[in-house]
Amino acid sequence: MTEKEITDRLPELLSLPKETEWVEFKRNNCKSSDIGEYISALSNSACLHKKDKAFLIFGVEDGPHKVVGTDFNPKTEKKGNEELENWLTYLLDPRIDFKIFMFPFQDKPVVVFSIDPAENRPVKFYGIAYIRVGSYKKKLSDHPEKERKIWRNKPANDWSAEMCEDATINDLDPQAVTKARIEYAKRKKASAEIGNWDTATFLNKAKLAVGGKITRAAILLLGKPEAAHFLSPAIGQISWFLQDAQNNPKDYEHFGPPFILTVDAVLAKIRNLKVRFLPLQTLFPIETLQYEPAVIREALHNCIAHQNYELNSRIQVIERPDELVFDNAGNFIPGSVEAVIEQDAPPRRYRNPFLAQAMVNLGMIETEGGGIKEMFKIQRERFFPLPTYQLEKTDEVLVRIPGKLIDENYTKLLISKADLDLRTVMLLDKVQKKKRIHKQEHLLLKKLGLVEGRYPTLFVSPGIAALSGEKAAYIKNRPFNQGYYKVLIISFINQYGHASRADVDKLLMEKLPDIMTPEQKKTKVSNLLNEMANKDKIILNSASCRKPKWILKKE
Repeated sequence: MTEKEITDRLPELLSLPKETEWVEFKRNNCKSSDIGEYISALSNSACLHKKDKAFLIFGVEDGPHKVVGTDFNPKTEKKGNEELENWLTYLLDPRIDFKIFMFPFQDKPVVVFSIDPAENRPVKFYGIAYIRVGSYKKKLSDHPEKERKIWRNKPANDWSAEMCEDATINDLDPQAVTKARIEYAKRKKASAEIGNWDTATFLNKAKLAVGGKITRAAILLLGKPEAAHFLSPAIGQISWFLQDAQNNPKDYEHFGPPFILTVDAVLAKIRNLKVRFLPLQTLFPIETLQYEPAVIREALHNCIAHQNYELNSRIQVIERPDELVFDNAGNFIPGSVEAVIEQDAPPRRYRNPFLAQAMVNLGMIETEGGGIKEMFKIQRERFFPLPTYQLEKTDEVLVRIPGKLIDENYTKLLISKADLDLRTVMLLDKVQKKKRIHKQEHLLLKKLGLVEGRYPTLFVSPGIAALSGEKAAYIKNRPFNQGYYKVLIISFINQYGHASRADVDKLLMEKLPDIMTPEQKKTKVSNLLNEMANKDKIILNSASCRKPKWILKKE
């Protein structure tokens, strides 16, 4: 873990309602031997809770988690004549990796020990293994049930890559196999070559079979519904539930394999209603769907790829009047959503790498880890609230996709400030959802003029609507968010069935920055239409009229 990753993750750790069994806060230094015992306890607890790291944090008050700073400097601390870090490493068995970070946070010095979880066997300090029970440090020998779990916690095999010994190609759904071939050909851009492969060869190439033997991944994605028994005791099932505003059940349906086809059946059950809102500088209402189908598919595909099938639980999609909730079993391996959004590379570790790679090959997920960021970007372009990840439980991930606007000021900011980076938008999204952000984050938003109020009670600034003089001229000469123009076009076509180039020009020309020449504006509109066509949003229909018109491409 890098210092930047630790700095980015610290606000999430401070927002925990209380100390956990894998996070310990200390106001100031404690005895060297206590630090060693905490490393043992936190490492063993992180193993039990399937966490990627444990943390020992100095400079934070326990309870309110207020950053108060520390004068503890582990780099200069000695134990006898030996440096503290070397002394601790020598007395840990096995010698797990831990790193020490020192940096200012909220203008106060903090120290963070980032500790790897135990693997295969408990971590001991001075010959004794410790564990956390609630917020207390105890000897592991007093909790034999926890010690047994650590010994059994061998590095996980890839459940999805295991063979279904008695399964054959006849247990796969022919329609699903055909769909998989088509999607694989699109992905690999080699349809002629793929057309010459028999089914066994295709399955091997697509990472759905190994040596011609059918894997659990193949049964999940391509198996006939009656082939689900090959996964037992795991449950290969997606359940859709419809609830009213009070969470009372109204309808439900269960869907089994093949998941490559099932996702469309689940999508068809969701009542994706239209919503309307008025953007800036226009009386023309934007009409859009509550949920972008690409976001629904991405969320559902993530559930399939990252489900812990060994917990014998089904994937759930809960539809409520103003939100969709996706629920899959297993902890969130990357640790924090912020880390996933900001990193430039996919995570190093996956729960079902074989299944994830097969889904990449079949075009179900873009990359093993890039789908979450794509969902956030799509919601931002639509000016909607961002997805909310609930990661409090160690065996469950809940993702909420809002289907309505929450704060008009937030929407106006996204429309008018095209240069806001995604991290800043995520902070504004927390503010509009009345979620507490940290003081350092508040100062950043306040400096940018994006929030008002007295910390921690904040709200998105409405100042954008009251601009005048030079500021108003500035807004008039800067482009709106690219998504703003796209939504206007889609809304127009939704209302009138089609749009000619003249219609689009009339719709957008006055909304493009005044600083642009008429020719630059026309070029901008042309590029925008081409981009939307390339992304399968709209198509040019010239079959029944002399002047081609843009229409929506059917899902």
